[in-house]
Amino acid sequence: MRALVLGGNGFIGSHLVDLLLQRGHRVRVFDRSPNRYQAPYPEVDYRLGQFGDSAEIAEALQDIDVVFHLISTSVPSTSNLDPVADINGNLVGTVQLLQQMVKLGLKRIVYLSSGGTVYGNPTLEPVPETHPLHPICSYGVVKVAIENYLFMFQQLHGLLPTVLRASNPFGPRQGHIGVQGVIPTFLARLVQGDRLQIWGDGSVVRDYIYIADLVDLAMLAGESSATGVFNAGSGSGCSLNEIVRVIERISGRTVPVDYLPGRAFDVREITLDVRSAKAAFGWQPRTSIDEGIRRHWDWLQTISAHQ
Repeated sequence: MRALVLGGNGFIGSHLVDLLLQRGHRVRVFDRSPNRYQAPYPEVDYRLGQFGDSAEIAEALQDIDVVFHLISTSVPSTSNLDPVADINGNLVGTVQLLQQMVKLGLKRIVYLSSGGTVYGNPTLEPVPETHPLHPICSYGVVKVAIENYLFMFQQLHGLLPTVLRASNPFGPRQGHIGVQGVIPTFLARLVQGDRLQIWGDGSVVRDYIYIADLVDLAMLAGESSATGVFNAGSGSGCSLNEIVRVIERISGRTVPVDYLPGRAFDVREITLDVRSAKAAFGWQPRTSIDEGIRRHWDWLQTISAHQ
């Protein structure tokens, strides 16, 4: 299989590249910047460019069997600040990508959507793929729009899309800039000796999936001919306060927390029903929240020691 990983130098993409290489696939990466945490693989074809550049995307698509679309130019917490930029950076770029795929006769695409935002505040738990979509942030609205375009292109042009609605992935190589990713942000602040900040009272519940489990599902999806929408999570929820307690157990430290006013765009509680992905791909999330945070903590301490 000849795979193009859009966003292949990022957190999720770099782990997917690792796994694709282990499985013997040929890999091309398209990203706007190099990998922060890994040296380039000599057997990988790296292309640096902008997602919105149709010519560069068309060139990267040459001689490819499957596209893994992991690029996002925004995050939930900032997308509402500039919805137009969110639309231009993500929706327009993706529609241009799909047009290029049609021109080249390339049909297979695996798209990473957002199980944490597309459903909005759910009315049942765990949330199945059939739950109504009521996103409350621009990030989720754009993800839903992209999903709709994928299936429109399937209907009109024979595209073969698989949408993975990922929960909250975490693990080594995840950036910790404070705008996305509770676990890496908490762990980084702990290493730096800073107090943690939680929006609200800490009761917000999320479904967290360890990176190895997520990319395992993405690879299985890319290797298959299955199409449709699949939730990608652990299948269980964990509150922010519970995450703090896990971090305290693993680090052996007391974690000071500042509680800030809640935010209107934060979904109160969501866990994902992942039975469809298990049935379609023979997939199983294997890493517990404790073990995943332990691995992330160990990695973060390793890179901190070398800085």
